[in-house]
Amino acid sequence: MYPKKGRIAVGSDADVVIWNPNATRTISRDTHHQAVDYNIFEGMTVHGVAETTISRGKVIWRDNKLTVEAGSGRFVPLAPFAPIAFATIPQRAKVSWSNDIMRQR
Repeated sequence: MYPKKGRIAVGSDADVVIWNPNATRTISRDTHHQAVDYNIFEGMTVHGVAETTISRGKVIWRDNKLTVEAGSGRFVPLAPFAPIAFATIPQRAKVSWSNDIMRQR
């Protein structure tokens, strides 16, 4: 996935989200952009709101309006067990061992 995603550079997708960490929003099925009529987080207030989203160099979200064209998304194939997520597991196992400590009573 990297460097096509997760990097701002020539040849990368230029996907950027500008967050307002002080803003709040209440999650609602009436305001999400999914093809379902429910949301398991209905009524939950979240802190931190995306104010602007840029995808492949085009602004697709601004002022609470989605302006992306239908069908403009692309499938990004990913191999299972991505190294960025799973490469640290062996190292974590090495350092998370326990050692018995003998104590006198």
